[in-house]
Amino acid sequence: MNRSRVPAVLAFVLAAACTLAAAQPAAAPESAVTPAISREIDRLFARWNTTSLPGCTAGVSLGGRQIVSRAYGMADLEHGIALQPDSIIEAGSVSKQFTAGALLLLAQQGKISLDDPVRKYIPELPDYGTPLTVRHMMNHTSGLRDWGMIAGIGGWPRTSRAYTHAHVLEIAGRQKALNFTPGTSFSYSNTGYNLAAVLVSRVTGMSFAEYTRKEIFQPLGMTRTSWRDNFRQVVRDRAIAYTVADAGVTMNMPFEDAHGNGGLLTTVGDMLRWSENAVHARLGGRAFVAEQQRRGRLNSGEEIVYAAGLYVGEWKGISEINHSGGTAGYRAWLAQYPTRQNLAVAVLCNASDAPAWIIGRQVAELFLGLSQPAPAAFTPAPEALAEVAGLYRNTKTHEVAKIELSEGQLRGAIGLLTPLAKDSFRVGSGSIRLAVERASTGLVSGISVNTLGEVDRFERVDAVYPTVAQLAVYVGEYTSGEAEVTLRVAVEDGSLVIHRRPDTKISLAPNHQDGFSGSIGQVRFFRDRKGVVTELSVSQDRVWDLRFPRGAAGR
Repeated sequence: MNRSRVPAVLAFVLAAACTLAAAQPAAAPESAVTPAISREIDRLFARWNTTSLPGCTAGVSLGGRQIVSRAYGMADLEHGIALQPDSIIEAGSVSKQFTAGALLLLAQQGKISLDDPVRKYIPELPDYGTPLTVRHMMNHTSGLRDWGMIAGIGGWPRTSRAYTHAHVLEIAGRQKALNFTPGTSFSYSNTGYNLAAVLVSRVTGMSFAEYTRKEIFQPLGMTRTSWRDNFRQVVRDRAIAYTVADAGVTMNMPFEDAHGNGGLLTTVGDMLRWSENAVHARLGGRAFVAEQQRRGRLNSGEEIVYAAGLYVGEWKGISEINHSGGTAGYRAWLAQYPTRQNLAVAVLCNASDAPAWIIGRQVAELFLGLSQPAPAAFTPAPEALAEVAGLYRNTKTHEVAKIELSEGQLRGAIGLLTPLAKDSFRVGSGSIRLAVERASTGLVSGISVNTLGEVDRFERVDAVYPTVAQLAVYVGEYTSGEAEVTLRVAVEDGSLVIHRRPDTKISLAPNHQDGFSGSIGQVRFFRDRKGVVTELSVSQDRVWDLRFPRGAAGR
């Protein structure tokens, strides 16, 4: 249960009167923070250092000692309450490392094995005929479809209903298939971490929130950390989450009780106390720290970058252990650099437009003394760029990516493609790399995208422009028992659309043969040997192939 306190009237009045959003002084001595670094930190957060916008809190520790603790912007715009360094903000998927930590502690205590089949503890899961273990869930190699995306496909996305773990169990329990055979691939899935919280509760006989409070938060002195296991509960000093857009600022809170995947209510100070355990190993000892940072492996023996709720890799040639998070309007980032005096950086924001992970790394750079080297100049021939432009389909998720050539530059949905060498590009300003694949004839056959060591391959597909008559063959009703929804496909104003309960209309844009894109994801239609359309499939990045049989067959 959340250990929240009802605020005293006097404290509330004093807080409400505080509307100045200037940076707060650190509680710990900032001897390692030069005036120049201090000014740079303020500059990085200047956009949110105002009384008219939500903002961020930031903390830095060095060698297990906190040296920076600051706040910028507002915690509550309606009541004029400024963020403080110890404001409580939801950490999104940064929460996963704490859930994984609970699993590791139970394994240390001999109460579970990470290689136990999940159905030993959660028999509600279907038997897919192949082992699906606790470790698979922890490393995101389970193949479990993301329950929130299934719910969204069905017309009830997260934040539209007050989802609980009972809903997670019910949705997961009716899935007839996995994204892939457990252990053969990586696909980020919240489902595994919600089920992990359920597992911990069933094994310990206490709520997940109570177990983690007793076994993790209290031993580490994380006195201001709890779980959003009851979103209606009053939590003192919690900052409201907001969506910030051109149209204005609106509240955007996570009104659900499902947690373990996210839902950690915490402060930057408490997150740094957790990071300090990697230095001092007070909780679980060195074996616990090593196991939490141990990368997962696929059945093939291939190592992946995801460990136990952590990404373990490199950034600018330096070892980095990190995770980002985002739920509703909250954004979060926590990273540690073990080879650089165990520098740790925590950023928590209640503004949807605050890229916590980008700012967090910029803060880290100030202490690491890094500068991005200018890439060697490479200018490909215009015809070489033109060859790359086109449509590509992810061979695993079936999502379609479009690369366009405009004014001599290639651009995709995730950013500008900067040439690094022949058939090699940097995507955006980050560490994502794109490589062009060519057939033996020299023609471009596909691309591969490397994100933190995870490689996705896309095959080239030909664009199509169907006529109204050709679109008519898709018209009909398609039903999924797994998503509990019927999609009615129609042709309207010369285009294909999907009607979904209660009154949603989704426009579909054709991209390749029998393939369309829309807000619901990538839609593919399948035909029998006679060419008759018999079903459609919806694919998203965490739901790879959800089938909807046509007509009565889908009911």
